[in-house]
Amino acid sequence: MLKRFSVRAALAALILLPVAAAGFTASAEPAGAGLRWRPCAPQSAGQCTTIPVPVDWADPGGAKFDLTIGRLPATEPWHRIGVLFVAPGGPGGSGIDSYILNPGFPIGDALRKRFDIVSWDQRGVSRSNEVRCSADLLARAQRPFPSGDKEYRELLAFNAELGADCRKHTGPVFDHIDTTSAVRDLDAIRNALGERKLSFYGASYGTQVGQQYAELFGDRVRAMTIDSNMDHSLRSGSRYIETTSEDLEGSFGEFADWCARTAGCALHGRDVRAVWDDLLAKAEAGKLTDPATGKPLDTEALRSELMGAMYRPATRWFGLGDRLAALAGTAAATPAQPAAADELGQNSYQGIWCEDWKWRVSGAAELRTYRDRAARLAPHTKLSPFWTDVTSCLGWPAKVNNPQHRLSIDDGPPILIAKARYDVATPYRWNLAVADQIDDSVLLEYDGIGHGQYYQSGCIRNHIERYLLTLRTPAPNTHCPAEYPTTRPATTQSLPAPTPKPTH
Repeated sequence: MLKRFSVRAALAALILLPVAAAGFTASAEPAGAGLRWRPCAPQSAGQCTTIPVPVDWADPGGAKFDLTIGRLPATEPWHRIGVLFVAPGGPGGSGIDSYILNPGFPIGDALRKRFDIVSWDQRGVSRSNEVRCSADLLARAQRPFPSGDKEYRELLAFNAELGADCRKHTGPVFDHIDTTSAVRDLDAIRNALGERKLSFYGASYGTQVGQQYAELFGDRVRAMTIDSNMDHSLRSGSRYIETTSEDLEGSFGEFADWCARTAGCALHGRDVRAVWDDLLAKAEAGKLTDPATGKPLDTEALRSELMGAMYRPATRWFGLGDRLAALAGTAAATPAQPAAADELGQNSYQGIWCEDWKWRVSGAAELRTYRDRAARLAPHTKLSPFWTDVTSCLGWPAKVNNPQHRLSIDDGPPILIAKARYDVATPYRWNLAVADQIDDSVLLEYDGIGHGQYYQSGCIRNHIERYLLTLRTPAPNTHCPAEYPTTRPATTQSLPAPTPKPTH
């Protein structure tokens, strides 16, 4: 899934430091020895179990459901520090699939040796009472930006219909899948594992889980790294769309400049910005045909492909160059893969998201001002596909249990915050805002682009791993240089259409 960087010799030396320096006594016993663990899948080293948690934490003695947990025991148990909880992204990402069953395991060997790696499927996700909805309704959810009052009313009616359908197919958990509930689940996991304190790494949406855990249970945190941060204090839908659009534009500019200096890029020697502008204009006019499918490609799908490539430059930029060249008619197309049909589909992202974010929008005219402001800030890319994070919750029937607020963290250790120069999913302005809200925080900056800086930069990775192992934070104002590909990797990711909208 993610490129793994080698651990530097200096970091390897740190691994041999006494565990007492990090405030713990080594224990060879894996966490949760009293739980009934089983293989998560055949031939898997990952072990899974479940614990019962309340459907509604306001009624802890009421109905319960099973939450699924996975772990990989420390590979050097005689040097074991404790548990490293790794939060999945999304919302809606499966921690079991991403971290416990992933054959390209993204957590470095330095951490694997010293920690039991523990992740979970958050409530409403995958093995933990997944949000399920009628597939035919979900297929109708991809809509263009509402341009008038009629489209706006249809949007609200559709969201209400879809939400009611999801509630019917999901059950009572549907109304209690907000992040505060997930954080209380995480503390229940910590308790079930018998851990006095936890170490934590979260990227993207996982940073919101970490932030809110530190708010509620800061005295139970040993170390915390939050990488590519959500800013849950954002109340303005306009500002939300503007900031995501700014970083899409900035990321595209970095790609265009990279292509200009990289001979292996399929658009090398051409004006990449002009190529993109022409493709976007054709898509807006309904005149862009996808050579992979022979069907029209609209602006939403085109921008989603662009944004998806900006998550991982190392593995996706060569594929993006190929894709744009094919759309421009100067290279062969990659065939699209058909999607499997099903009667029900998962809708964890929208279900969780809309219990965390409350947007006050008066109507279509106000939404158009959001779009127009974004276009002024992003003259080439115009609008981030994450505009739907605002519109998908308008008319949604579930209560917003965990509305936006500024962080208030009183206890716990220094929190390490990692950010990029541009990040299409968690813009740099969000990361700065989070750092401003956490008094005892240390900012670690990557001068390149991408999402999840631990996975972009060996320098960032080393700083994060050293902190989690030893509690030593980087010096203030530490920057790591950009790392962009110069030759095609063996696993270049092509981008056949249609590409679903990425998640946080």
